[in-house]
Amino acid sequence: MNEAEPELSDAEVIARVLDGETDAFALLVRRHQRRILRLGYGFFRNSHEAEDFVQDVFLKAWAGLSGFRGKAAFSTWLTRIAYNTGINAKRVSGRYEALDYEPEDDRSLSPEDAHLRKEAGRILRSAMAALPEKYAVCLDLFFFEGLPYAEISQITGYPVNTIKSHVFRAKQELRTSLAPALALPSGALSGGGIE
Repeated sequence: MNEAEPELSDAEVIARVLDGETDAFALLVRRHQRRILRLGYGFFRNSHEAEDFVQDVFLKAWAGLSGFRGKAAFSTWLTRIAYNTGINAKRVSGRYEALDYEPEDDRSLSPEDAHLRKEAGRILRSAMAALPEKYAVCLDLFFFEGLPYAEISQITGYPVNTIKSHVFRAKQELRTSLAPALALPSGALSGGGIE
């Protein structure tokens, strides 16, 4: 694909790939690999396994691309593949653990900020690890991925009202569990990201 071409939609890129322009698939990988990597970190908490997961997901997407019908957005379809791949892997090795921040290079942070981020992440991971897995997955996709309930439903297979209930209950449980960890009254967390 020519870099000077205008931005193509995922559907246009997929059409090109299916028409034999296989190099165009790399554009889909570049667009969506960050989301899939974040999901991989949520499943594996290990960069090597998360990177292998990303490769596995994109190989599955490549193999199944001719079956993509466009009923949902490509990103939803791809995230569904990733979710199913991760859930199947975790059935063997353990539970899903929601990711509390972007997997990024912390070297740009001051030592104090890096320490605070690490400590906040530890507290949040501990609280989220105590959540039922179905709550943690829905909460992660809703808050950290910013997905709407309908898209989470397409990914997980849960009905929209069930997802709303899982997110609501997860927020309640987090509010309760984080208040003592942060030595704050439980009402002090209202207005924040877990309200």
